[in-house]
Amino acid sequence: TLKEVGEIDHRLALEFAKAVNLLLKKESLKAEEIVAIGSHGQTLWHEPNGKYPFSMQLGNPSVLAVETDIVVVADFRSKDVASGGQGAPFAPAFHRELFGHMEGCAVVNIGGMANISVFSSTLIGYDSGCGNVLMDMWISECLGEAYDRDGVWAKSGTIHETLLNNLLSDSYFKLTYPKSTGREYFNKSFLRKYLEPFDKITDEDIQATLLALTVRTIADEIKKFSIKKLLVCGGGARNGYLMRELQSGLSKVEVDTTDSYGVSSDDMEAMIFAWFAYKRLRNENIDLKTVTGAKNNTILGGIYASN
Repeated sequence: TLKEVGEIDHRLALEFAKAVNLLLKKESLKAEEIVAIGSHGQTLWHEPNGKYPFSMQLGNPSVLAVETDIVVVADFRSKDVASGGQGAPFAPAFHRELFGHMEGCAVVNIGGMANISVFSSTLIGYDSGCGNVLMDMWISECLGEAYDRDGVWAKSGTIHETLLNNLLSDSYFKLTYPKSTGREYFNKSFLRKYLEPFDKITDEDIQATLLALTVRTIADEIKKFSIKKLLVCGGGARNGYLMRELQSGLSKVEVDTTDSYGVSSDDMEAMIFAWFAYKRLRNENIDLKTVTGAKNNTILGGIYASN
């Protein structure tokens, strides 16, 4: 219900605040020493292509500001969507800030979705498709596990080639960039639609096929560019089997993690929105129009005072 959505918005902010306050205590820091919190929030629904496009996140920034006594910068995606953009992905701008000086380099963030960043004369970035979302959903449903640690379960299965080819034929993978997606598309209904025609595929074979889908859709996009080195961040960087399969699928590209270059693949997402908050407080545009398709580069995010 709408009431429940509102309550979740508030409760989620309280959890964010608890995490912030615990961190301050652990690091012996005071609230007044922190300039601002960059809070992306939890995406509830991402709909950039509808008649009335929007991207909705939960985690009330006003509650977070009051509970931490720290200025909060939030609601980063709305302005880009209002400017005709996809409102995603945002990571490419920060990836270029860190790695844009490396010739022939691209970055892929494998979280729930997978997005790539290519540093050419203009910044290119978009969601290649599903990252971990379908694999996480499937192992949760079948084994009650949150994720497939190191891809062990996927490795125990065999790729079902017909299912894989059917998945690869999905209309999303045929779209040209700029494009973005989310769990409102790649979800249980999506997978069920493609499993329906088959009598029986073992659970582990489905997991192996879902990992292959993530690998193939990333590799197919990277091959469209002159890439020598691919740096991986996000949860997918911790999946050893996925990383090996990605290297196998990109034999002419060196595949590594951002950790090898001094940037934690686990912390990358948090760093991105700290940087976005920094840019907002300085009233600086973020160069994203070639990524999202927005009419122009603009200042992103709203500032929520703590008092």
